[in-house]
Amino acid sequence: MSEYKKDAEAISRLTPEQFAVTQQSATERPFQNEFWDNKEAGLYVDIVSGEPLFASTTQYDSGCGWPSFTKPLSAENIIENSDVSLGMRRTEVRSAGGDSHLGHVFEDGPIDEGGLRYCINSAALRFVPLAELESAGYGQFASLFSEGKGA
Repeated sequence: MSEYKKDAEAISRLTPEQFAVTQQSATERPFQNEFWDNKEAGLYVDIVSGEPLFASTTQYDSGCGWPSFTKPLSAENIIENSDVSLGMRRTEVRSAGGDSHLGHVFEDGPIDEGGLRYCINSAALRFVPLAELESAGYGQFASLFSEGKGA
């Protein structure tokens, strides 16, 4: 298993919006981001560290305008922090290895899937399509997309 960490070179390649989201805990605009309505099968990884975070198999349309997932690939790859900014009480989600701000988790997700909604900024993610998992070094996750598990 690879060691994922904050990478200065990757940070230097971020767009201003990606930097604001991942390094300054900003939020991108709803419905005007890259993955809010992505239907392609694949893996979402931290744009800074490459750490695998979410699979399209747990993505759903929550209507909020950001990519939403019912669970992360591995709880070990996610850190949850209390966030009381903007006069609200929320739970921030960060990548464990890259320490990137990803978004927030809410308890209004599909009940039959555990009841959580990981509301994640597209700007914090890089999408690796199913056909490219092996060549991108994420081949161990291909079995998540086997027949019967959805895409």
